[in-house]
Amino acid sequence: MGTPTHVYSRALLRERYSALDTAFAGYPHDLHYAIKANATLAVVREMRAAGGHADANSGGEIELALRAGFSPDQIVFTGVGKTHDELVRAVTLGVKAINAESPGEMERIQAIAATHNTVARVAVRVNPDVDAGSHPNISTGHKTTKFGMSVVQAYAMVTEMAQRPNLRVVGLHVHIGSQITDSLPLTQAAATIATMATTLAAQGITLEHLDIGGGLGIAYEPGQRVLSPEEYAAAVLPVVRPTGLRLVLEPGRWITGPAGVLLARVVDLKTQADGRLFVIVDAGMTDLIRPALYGAWHEIEAVIPRDGAAVDCDIVGPVCETSDTIGKQRSLPPVAVGDLVVVRDTGAYGSVMASNYNRRPFAAEVMVDGRSWRVVRRRQTVDDMLQWEA
Repeated sequence: MGTPTHVYSRALLRERYSALDTAFAGYPHDLHYAIKANATLAVVREMRAAGGHADANSGGEIELALRAGFSPDQIVFTGVGKTHDELVRAVTLGVKAINAESPGEMERIQAIAATHNTVARVAVRVNPDVDAGSHPNISTGHKTTKFGMSVVQAYAMVTEMAQRPNLRVVGLHVHIGSQITDSLPLTQAAATIATMATTLAAQGITLEHLDIGGGLGIAYEPGQRVLSPEEYAAAVLPVVRPTGLRLVLEPGRWITGPAGVLLARVVDLKTQADGRLFVIVDAGMTDLIRPALYGAWHEIEAVIPRDGAAVDCDIVGPVCETSDTIGKQRSLPPVAVGDLVVVRDTGAYGSVMASNYNRRPFAAEVMVDGRSWRVVRRRQTVDDMLQWEA
């Protein structure tokens, strides 16, 4: 298929979904796959085939979920800036829940539901003011972020929603961020909405579910300590169980991250002033933006290692930005132009965050299934990029 190419393991996608599902098997729950982690249709279809439901963050992700085979009652719609048209689509479809972000959004949902003579299923996204302990750009549960309502505001909003004739309050939602490796923030966030649910029930407002979001981290670096699915369940189930409410989880990265790699080819070698080597590959920040955006670490290996002493190098891409660096201060076996390298753990926030900067086409995507493989997204062409331009 040439390079760069994203490669996914069907077996590992299924294995990791099953591991997370099994960890929560002792309590009623639904895994709503967070489409934002990897929105490739074949990957989303695998999540449905495994038994999952869907978490959508845009109208486009709702439509993708439907095309992947999810029914509206399997889709939760969240997002901080839902447009009028997106809300109309969600209300008229009858999705499982619209996670409302503000009183203004509540009013818009009510008006749309009234216009269409229906009852919209709504939940409130609560901002618990909990530090997820991950990168600031992917931490969403602190009071200074744009997401959700404070506990006090959320109480008031739920009480108001319960009085609206065209709204049915079905749940509370909390999501404090991504790449979380400590159990305490997860427990605190779940406890916040569990306590709220208990208080609301005492006031006669009964819910159907508690949505504790996602965010479980993976080990990008060798030896990095992360939570197992069992530790995750042990952190949240004790505080949720007393409510008796069904649990909704929104896994994304934990399932798809390790199930994908990015293949690239060495196109040039250049020695730096300090003696280190620039290994220039044909994949860059247009294919994997995480290192440039977050300073993220991804393991990088030679596909077929050559004999000889390892070399100190920076692995960089072809994009006209100094930040287009996939890995700094790394060690690789000797490499030559034409060699293949693999960038690990790119199945989440890899292809889905790609861009056409420098008019670079989107990479091909391949699904490996046992000893066979198939193209699940062909490589984009320049003609593809230009087809809408006059």
